[in-house]
Amino acid sequence: MQLDHATGWCRGIRHCPSPNFNQRPDGEISLLVIHNISLPPGCFGTGKVQEFFQNCLPADEHPFFQEIAALQVSAHFLIERDGAITQFVSCLGRAWHAGVSCFDGRVNCNDFSLGIELEGADETPYSDEQYDSLISLSKLLQQAYPAITAERVCGHSDIAPGRKTDPGPSFDWQRLRTASIIA
Repeated sequence: MQLDHATGWCRGIRHCPSPNFNQRPDGEISLLVIHNISLPPGCFGTGKVQEFFQNCLPADEHPFFQEIAALQVSAHFLIERDGAITQFVSCLGRAWHAGVSCFDGRVNCNDFSLGIELEGADETPYSDEQYDSLISLSKLLQQAYPAITAERVCGHSDIAPGRKTDPGPSFDWQRLRTASIIA
């Protein structure tokens, strides 16, 4: 896996472009946000996350889909249970993953962050393959964007407390920090 600095797209992984992005106001990339997602909730390997990020989620397939089908959301990356990585938005683009958020006194974290979704749920342990891919991807992103220091890697719950809980208590922060975070 390699990052093309000119385009912000990673080579060697799947691309599934989402229309749900816009330009960063200042071009700054200095925060990495870890999320989780599963569609329907608690179900893995359905391909529905990809459909959701492309505004193609079939609302009639599940009651939860009716609630979210009209939302326009994306993340830069999704790491599936088997460790496969899909990129939806160029790192240079502003993906719509954080929503109402604040980090270190700054609001609108989408403006300066990259979002990585792990296929999972708060209480479900993540797979070894997911951690391996997350560690590799985190290292790559930190090398490309040195402003993403160890202190600037957080969960969605950290930037939207009370509103979001992911990546949840089953996420092993120590495993990520020990293995991947560049000092």
